[in-house]
Amino acid sequence: MAELFDHIPDRVSIYEVGPRDGLQNEAVTIGTVRKLRLIDALCAAGLSRIEITSFVSPHWIPQLADADRLADLVGQREGKQLSALCPNGRGLARARVADLREIAVFLSASETHNRRNINKSVDQALGVFREMVPQALRYGMRVRAYVSTAWGWPYEGDVDPRRVLELSRSLIELGCYEISLGDTIGVGTPLQTKRILKLLLSEVPAEQLALHMHDTRGQALANVLVGLELGIRTFDAAIGGLGGCPYAPGASGNLATEDLVYMLHHMGVQTGIDPEKLFEAGRVAEAVVRRELPGRVHRAGLRALRG
Repeated sequence: MAELFDHIPDRVSIYEVGPRDGLQNEAVTIGTVRKLRLIDALCAAGLSRIEITSFVSPHWIPQLADADRLADLVGQREGKQLSALCPNGRGLARARVADLREIAVFLSASETHNRRNINKSVDQALGVFREMVPQALRYGMRVRAYVSTAWGWPYEGDVDPRRVLELSRSLIELGCYEISLGDTIGVGTPLQTKRILKLLLSEVPAEQLALHMHDTRGQALANVLVGLELGIRTFDAAIGGLGGCPYAPGASGNLATEDLVYMLHHMGVQTGIDPEKLFEAGRVAEAVVRRELPGRVHRAGLRALRG
């Protein structure tokens, strides 16, 4: 492996987004108890960082209308870092009532996508976060941030990586501990990923960056390998390949957690996740959404091929 990859780490962190990003675009309403069952299965598999929901208006994301009840049922889990997406001060207040220790905020590198997703310009969203993030820090919360459509957007084409860097820098200055860079419509290729990351890493430490890849065109794992080689050690994924942004045409599922873990473990990179239990969590996810999921390991199984 050394002759192919010079900087493969012993261990990485996986940030599970299935219960939030994975479920938000499902057409059929999923009951709270079924969501709780999925979160329980993910915890049992060894995932320690899980985004459980979003405190957003039900008008925008009806699927997550039960966020308060779900957070109450999930409660605190020993050794687990549970978080929720919070688009504004009202969301932060709800997260505080739920006693969450971490929240996530969201920006898009595309002006059009930002307006479609949260009905605000990028500058307006930053204005909200300038008040909200310091407040969350005073409450003792950690704040993670997403910069979505960092690779491109249908109506604007490729996004200037300098814009991604500018936004990432602003969010870090506000106090966000980690920036998750999103290929929201899954257009990124390895060379493009290398160029984007090289620019960001010229000013942002690798430990403050994460990759959030969608596998729309089958490029997600290839892009992860580029990130690994360049020092990225946190990767977002969704069980079974769940997901898709309701405001991003063509955005199919996230990188499947099972696919990511399978690749990493066979490369000798540890995650703290039990593959067998993760595979079972994928079966739970499929039962929860009541449709076949696209993850490749989920569909093929864990058993290695034998000659």
